[in-house]
Amino acid sequence: MPREIEIKLRIPSAPAMRDTLAHHGYSVHHAREKEINLVFDSPAVRLIEHGQLLRLRRIGTRTILTYKGPAENAKHRSREEIEFTLQDGDALETILDRLGFSSIFRYEKFRTEYKRPGEEGIVTVDETPIGDFIELEGPPAWIDETAHQLGFRDSDFITESYGALYRRHREITPGAPRDMVFLESSLHPIE
Repeated sequence: MPREIEIKLRIPSAPAMRDTLAHHGYSVHHAREKEINLVFDSPAVRLIEHGQLLRLRRIGTRTILTYKGPAENAKHRSREEIEFTLQDGDALETILDRLGFSSIFRYEKFRTEYKRPGEEGIVTVDETPIGDFIELEGPPAWIDETAHQLGFRDSDFITESYGALYRRHREITPGAPRDMVFLESSLHPIE
């Protein structure tokens, strides 16, 4: 089965990182788009309890269903990932509801995907309600080399999901909404 191998890195500024990536020969592979992600589980949260994820991602008119298996957390986050594009996300939501699954967490982000010619890894710039990040996804050696080229150390590597990062954010931010969503006043303008 296909595996996702990745890390996140917190960055001070998405525009500055875009400039850094361009300086290092990266170009936009997928233009900046807003993503709305819904995490589904049973009332007993069986999937999360077993380290699994069932996610419905909406990007413009596209809908992608993703299953992720339990993560092997080490220097990099590695887990089984199966995903496919759907023609009718609303119908799938209805099916999941009928099967006893409901959306337990919603998170939003603006994502821009970058690639460099001849490399199999992908860099994404993610603008989220809790700050800006990049994700490096690809072979472990590529992740390490790319992170170091961009000025990061191994100690900067984040292997947590956005859900886990947001739970931590809520612990230290009283009054933060249940879901990781943009408030209208905080939306990032498209640059």
